[in-house]
Amino acid sequence: MKPAFPQPRLSLLLTIFLLPALEFLQAGMVAFAAGPIMGQIGASPEEYSLATACYAGVAIITISKQRWLVERLGWRRFVQYSLVIFVLGSGICGASESFQQFLIGRVVMGLGGAAFLTSGRVIVNLIPPSPKRFVGIKFLASGLACGIAFGPGIASLTVANDAWNAIFGVLGAVAVVTGILATVSLPLDLAPKQLRTQAHPILFMLLASGSFLLLYVLQRSQYDVFSGATLLAVGLAVAAFALYYWFRGMHRHERASLDLKALKQPRYITGVILFTICYVLLGANNYMLPVLMQRTLGFPWQIVGEFQTLGLLSALAVWLLMAWMIPKWPGAKKFFVVGFVALIGFGWRLSSLNGNANLWSDILPALAANGLFLMLVMGTTAMLTFRDVQHNENVLSNANQLKNMVGQLGMALGITLATIVLQWRTTEHYAALSNRINGADISYAYLTQKISESLATSSGLQTMPQAIAQLAQQLSQQATLLACLDFFSGVAWVGALGALVMAVQRLMK
Repeated sequence: MKPAFPQPRLSLLLTIFLLPALEFLQAGMVAFAAGPIMGQIGASPEEYSLATACYAGVAIITISKQRWLVERLGWRRFVQYSLVIFVLGSGICGASESFQQFLIGRVVMGLGGAAFLTSGRVIVNLIPPSPKRFVGIKFLASGLACGIAFGPGIASLTVANDAWNAIFGVLGAVAVVTGILATVSLPLDLAPKQLRTQAHPILFMLLASGSFLLLYVLQRSQYDVFSGATLLAVGLAVAAFALYYWFRGMHRHERASLDLKALKQPRYITGVILFTICYVLLGANNYMLPVLMQRTLGFPWQIVGEFQTLGLLSALAVWLLMAWMIPKWPGAKKFFVVGFVALIGFGWRLSSLNGNANLWSDILPALAANGLFLMLVMGTTAMLTFRDVQHNENVLSNANQLKNMVGQLGMALGITLATIVLQWRTTEHYAALSNRINGADISYAYLTQKISESLATSSGLQTMPQAIAQLAQQLSQQATLLACLDFFSGVAWVGALGALVMAVQRLMK
């Protein structure tokens, strides 16, 4: 399929904008509102994480078949069908009254929406090489930034108004608008039969089984990492074996649905590694920020969502600045270094909080620094990663497919690592704090007596057991806060290492 839009219409540019916005909007909203959704459908954290793993597994399979489907359906029908399936999945999720119904809805959403970002990026190349193509890149990156930024804020508004299922109504409405724009802007052309890639059913089954097993192991490791390590290791080995043979088969096949031979470019491989690091951090931070702000610091859901959106709007602002700077000062190294320095600031600021943290002076600057990191590093990586593989639309499509498949694994890995770190450090801090509190301790006796007197004044009853329970709750909250501070301290160290590596490397510049 050759470039088809010498003068791209606004409808095409808006389609390019909305596809990545929709993908990141749904990811941010569903992750942020996890707690309220679990309460409404009666799901445990373990079940909800299983739904997340199933979505990611279906997403990997769908992304891997995107090019194969586009060759046979054309861009317009592929995007239309994807959006229809996504709207159907959103409707099932919004109407769910049980975990089983919600799980089905998320799987259907994954079938339809997994390839939105990949599609948006490849559709940009339907615009011939010219300044107009860079306009398409601007719309793509702006959509990504808006999706990341507005997800928490919209989700918090729905939760605050006791309308959690409105999350999926919003997603369905945006998908309908996207479908209308895609219908009037995308071509119907099909790839010639002699140039179409083959199906590879055995390799497809290897990819499906390997990716699902790997994601299941990651999901189970949140709960069994200390008690079922042997079984998890066996599952991980089997998943790695299946994915290795899928990778080898794709590499050797003459007409593979993913042409891995053409992707053996040092710049592309480095870019995928950088993307994976960003996705891991995005998944982990999306999980930890609500824990820190709502569970340990006690801010209401709506306030937490609004401030996350306000802070992440910095990603959109910095992208507009980058789009102005790049034609004048195209060197990329400065963007990488400043981006990782922003990550240092994000991690350091949050790791130095205490129970009296102020939203405006303490937390908002950190959230803004996180937005700077995401756009400076991910945006710059996106511009450089595909430089050596964008000569052919098929190769570019394959490059984006593989990158986004790895990205789905990276998001799942980030959530898993965050959960494990939170459990581990909370347990350690709780044990240390508990050892300092006992019946013979003067401070402990004083605190329980004061709490008991306060409760007795309000209720007129002797409430020493309630006072002890309240103190235990405060102890647990303090242990969780300290665990969050440990996590964000680790994020700061990752930023320091990233800044150092990007300052001395010579490939991505």
